[in-house]
Amino acid sequence: MPKKQLLGDRLLSDGLITEDQLEQALAGQKKSGNLLGQELISLGFVNDVQLKNIIQMMEDEKNSKLLDIEQFSSYADEVDPNLLSVIPEKMLRKYKLFPVKKKGNNLYVAMADVFNVMALDDLRLLTGYNVNPLQASEKEITAFIDKNFGMPEVEKAILEIVQNMGIEEEEEAPEDALVDEAPVIRLVNSIILKAISEDASDIHIEPSEHGIQVRFRVDGILHKTVNLPRKMTFPVVSRIKVMASMDIADRRAPQDGRIPLKISDRNLDLRVSTLPTVYGEKTVIRILDKDNIKKYSLDKLGFSKHNLEEFMGFLRESYGMILVSGPTGSGKTTTLYTALKVLNNVDVNIITVEDPVEYVLEGISQAQVHAKIGATFATYLRSILRQDPDIIMIGEIRDTETAEIAVRSATTGHLVLSTLHTNDAPGVIARLIDMGIEPFMIASSVTGVVSQRLVRRICPNCRVLCRPTETERAFAGLQNINTELYEGKGCGQCNNTGYRGRIAIHELLKVTPAIQKLILSRPSNDELRQVALREGMIPMKDDGIHKVQQGVTTIREIMRVAFRDEEI
Repeated sequence: MPKKQLLGDRLLSDGLITEDQLEQALAGQKKSGNLLGQELISLGFVNDVQLKNIIQMMEDEKNSKLLDIEQFSSYADEVDPNLLSVIPEKMLRKYKLFPVKKKGNNLYVAMADVFNVMALDDLRLLTGYNVNPLQASEKEITAFIDKNFGMPEVEKAILEIVQNMGIEEEEEAPEDALVDEAPVIRLVNSIILKAISEDASDIHIEPSEHGIQVRFRVDGILHKTVNLPRKMTFPVVSRIKVMASMDIADRRAPQDGRIPLKISDRNLDLRVSTLPTVYGEKTVIRILDKDNIKKYSLDKLGFSKHNLEEFMGFLRESYGMILVSGPTGSGKTTTLYTALKVLNNVDVNIITVEDPVEYVLEGISQAQVHAKIGATFATYLRSILRQDPDIIMIGEIRDTETAEIAVRSATTGHLVLSTLHTNDAPGVIARLIDMGIEPFMIASSVTGVVSQRLVRRICPNCRVLCRPTETERAFAGLQNINTELYEGKGCGQCNNTGYRGRIAIHELLKVTPAIQKLILSRPSNDELRQVALREGMIPMKDDGIHKVQQGVTTIREIMRVAFRDEEI
């Protein structure tokens, strides 16, 4: 009988909780008498979906071991693509399986359902081999088949369009003729649904001289998905424009639109942007899950214990300005919204000005900027101050006028939260000075700054120990050449990337009396950084290395995301 793995150990090994969180939950469990899983949920360390998935995975692994059925992950490095010719694609998709390797007269097959007797019998009859099933997830199976055979729904729709509508190979069909045709609708729907199923954040549809490349951004990285014929540019882009209530006749100007979408119990918002290029309009679709914000809490955003305490200290101030910095797509908006959830009480009036409003929060007044009619951040802010606000959230400080009003609001009894594009936390102060804000106003208004980046998490399904390279050790300051850290070797669940999901790394600058005094002298970014470090700021690099040592991410990720230009 295999040794039973404890739930806490499994959550720890998969990187879903830290040792400190496990100890806290175990201590709370003794007092409450709850099951460990219930205690972890009540503390907000995991959610019920994560817990259910882990318990199910542990149960599946236990059953597989009891029945002497091996896991596909043990053979992931031995997959032989040449074996795909042995089993027809139709059978692979029907039974959700694929061949892994052949040894003698034994064929090892990854299967979503290892108890499917009919599938096992059909495989034996077809191949003449003894079939050894390997337990794999349905997602792993689908990803492998799609990678080797393409996306059948997309290919079928393309074939219909080309054959049934009489479009010649060199022709560019007018969008008016095809935009409402069923095959084009199915094609666009298939691409969108595929992106959603792969947890993509963006879809890029890029026309070129020879065709259209469709790429999905998953965990911050673009992956090539499928190529479409060049002649499909107009029909596909026009169909997306119709869905997003955009002008299909105007191909010369950039346009923006949105597509509200409900799938099962998920409320999605697709933000569409088109940009004219020499080969046609490039289209980018940002996928927003409007219910995602409900899952977040500050302790799930990746803050270290020290940084979380500092950030909570910022939020406890009754007035002042809290700024979050980082590049586009670094999770700034998520941090701000999660902070607003903490601050949202019946005894405070919270108003936001955003461009656009990404998530709707109950109990908060949210306004959207409309620059075309003159409703800018600055004009909205002037009106908001007459609405008796306690807390104001500004989506982004883009110009001097907005910055001046924000600073003035922070010094007149309001708590102001906003974002600014800079490379690090001290850079926010320097940027405000460059925008023409008087140093004494900055010193008296800014409470604290959060700078952040998103790094990919190691896939818990294929996580293994490895030794970092000499370059990685030098970057992380590791002296021992025998040091072992975790990395993902790649599996079907993470599309062979070794990563699944993302977590933030942070750098928090608290505006202390020493920093206030320094700001008055219009310091450089380097001067600010040196004093901030003396005042207790933990550099973002150190926060990242700490997460590497916890087995959450890799040194390569820290180097890729935040320190590309650092000399080693």
